[in-house]
Amino acid sequence: MNTRFNNKNSNLNLILSKNFGNKLNLARIKFFGLFICALCKVQTVCFEKLSASFDTEAKVDSSLRRIQRFIAEYVLDTDIISKLIFSLLPHEPPYRLAIDRTNWKFGTVDINILVLAIVSEGVAFPIMFKIAIKLDFHAKIFLMSLCAIFSHPIEEKVR
Repeated sequence: MNTRFNNKNSNLNLILSKNFGNKLNLARIKFFGLFICALCKVQTVCFEKLSASFDTEAKVDSSLRRIQRFIAEYVLDTDIISKLIFSLLPHEPPYRLAIDRTNWKFGTVDINILVLAIVSEGVAFPIMFKIAIKLDFHAKIFLMSLCAIFSHPIEEKVR
C-alpha cells in the first residue's frame, strides 16, 4: 500500500531535484517548488499574496517570513538556474530566438531592458537579459555578448 502523499508540487520537485540535487538541500528545492507554483497562481511578486498561496500546512505568516529570509539571505546561482531552464526548453525545432526591448521611465531616467528569449509554441522563455540606462552603448555590448554566446552551441554553455 502506497502511503506517500503526492501534492501538486511533486512533479515540479522531482524536476528541481534532478537539476539541483547535488547543489541545493531538499528544503531549498521544496521552497523553489512552492515559490514557482505560487508565482504561477497569483501572477504577482507581492510576498503577502505569494505566501498565502503556498500549498502547505504552514501558517501564512511563516511562509511570508520564509520568502523574506530567502530573498534577503540567499545568493542565487545563475548557472544552475540556466541549466534548469535549458533542460526544460524544447531541444527539437520549431523554436525561435527573439530579442525584445522594454523601456521604463524612472523619474527622468530611461531604463532599457534587453531580453533574449527562446520562443516555442507561442511561449517566450527568457534566457538572458541586460539592463541599460543608455541604450546605444549598452545595446552594442549586449548584442556583442549574444554573438559571443551563440558562436558556440547553447548546450556547451550550460553544461
